Amino acid sequence: MTSRTRLAACLTAAAAFSLPALPALAQATAAPVPVKGDTAWMLVSALLVLMMSVPGLALFYGGLVRTKNMLSVMTQVFTIVAIAGIIWITYGYSLAFTNGGGLNSFVGGFSKMFLSGVNLESTVGTFSNGVVIPEYVYLCFQMTFAMITPALIVGSLVERVRFSALILFVVLWLTFIYFPMAHMVWYWAGPDALAEAAKAVAANAGDAAAKAKLDAVTADAGMLFSWGALDFAGGTVVHINAGIAGLVGCLILGKRIGYGRDLLAPHSLTMTMIGAALLWVGWFGFNAGSNLEANGAAALAMLNTFVATCAAALSWLFVEWAAKGKPSLLGLVSGVVAGLVAVTPAAGFAGPIGSVVLGLVAGAVCFVFCSTVKNAFGYDDSLDVFGIHCVGGIVGAIGTGILVAPALGGAGLVDYVANPGTAAPGTYELGTQVWAQIKAVLFTLVFSGVGSAILFKVVDVVIGLRVTQEEEREGLDVTDHGERAYNY
Repeated sequence: MTSRTRLAACLTAAAAFSLPALPALAQATAAPVPVKGDTAWMLVSALLVLMMSVPGLALFYGGLVRTKNMLSVMTQVFTIVAIAGIIWITYGYSLAFTNGGGLNSFVGGFSKMFLSGVNLESTVGTFSNGVVIPEYVYLCFQMTFAMITPALIVGSLVERVRFSALILFVVLWLTFIYFPMAHMVWYWAGPDALAEAAKAVAANAGDAAAKAKLDAVTADAGMLFSWGALDFAGGTVVHINAGIAGLVGCLILGKRIGYGRDLLAPHSLTMTMIGAALLWVGWFGFNAGSNLEANGAAALAMLNTFVATCAAALSWLFVEWAAKGKPSLLGLVSGVVAGLVAVTPAAGFAGPIGSVVLGLVAGAVCFVFCSTVKNAFGYDDSLDVFGIHCVGGIVGAIGTGILVAPALGGAGLVDYVANPGTAAPGTYELGTQVWAQIKAVLFTLVFSGVGSAILFKVVDVVIGLRVTQEEEREGLDVTDHGERAYNY
């Protein structure tokens, strides 16, 4: 995703002209003309990501709950998508992707509030020979990420959260958690000045003035971006962010009535399988679309999204088979989602074989967390949002720092991004990049974990998070929405 083009890979592309170019967020400066092919690809990608939320996530979650709560979950997901869209064009896009002045390391400003300055002529640039896409297209694409991220949290809270409380929480969470995270990871100044500075360093790696110019350009960036953390399509911003919020929410909300005692089995694994399949298809827009261009780098992200997901699905399936004696459809589709989550930050950086290894590790690790660890601690993360999205996101984020290594088939990077002035373009140091990834993971866990806890507590005081015992026993479809999924 635009700024979403990690600085490291962007600099490598600028310095090594034979490598596929990767995109970067910026307002084009010289009479840019949008490229129709890239624009068309990004329009399709935005629609694919929307399909991940509705119907994909809604069906996936809906099948996993009991019949009496199915419509409540689907209503929650659909409502969140609608709310996020309105907030995004009101002030969310501005907070995520403009300069925030004195707070720019953490959050953007209000210069594009109500889409001020965004029109038919405004564009977003990439690194490939001045290629641009309309800003409206980029805005829509990023909006779909803001839609699905808070909707993921629903999976930890199903069957006992009050609808009004959830809606208030989502508005607050988008404002104070998601938009700052998107800014910190994906916002930076622009490719024109950066490309010029990177070329100067490439031509004369020992020149202090050239490096100083590069440092000045990269200073206008979000904090995690300036650390050199790589996140191609949302490992930190989307999955770890939502996953840790889900864990905090389910701990504050408490367990469902009968958890650990009664049968709380999914009512329709058929529906869940259909939802998982839609998620996988939509995820190609999520990952390959984050390149912003229809080129070789997008193709790499697409291939990685294929093979990492296959590997994780099989990994979960066979580990579960060995542990429980039978392979399950629920385990298979859970592995699919775990693989998609893990490859998200690495999609444009790792090689295909490295992505297979990443998927194998993610499937096994997420299975352990969703079974052994969850049972040991006894928390009711209803649909395993923490075990799949947060844990899978951590595996993917840290794995990206390893698999980006050229020796492992990765894209390589410039490690003076994390340590300005200490290395030449195109070099890679395992410790430097992995440490940048670990710092980004730890920051996300603390920022989103603590921030989400505060917001949950505020909502609990203002509205009350949980429905009554009577409402929970009857089911939220009837008590919250006055309707039933099935009328026999």
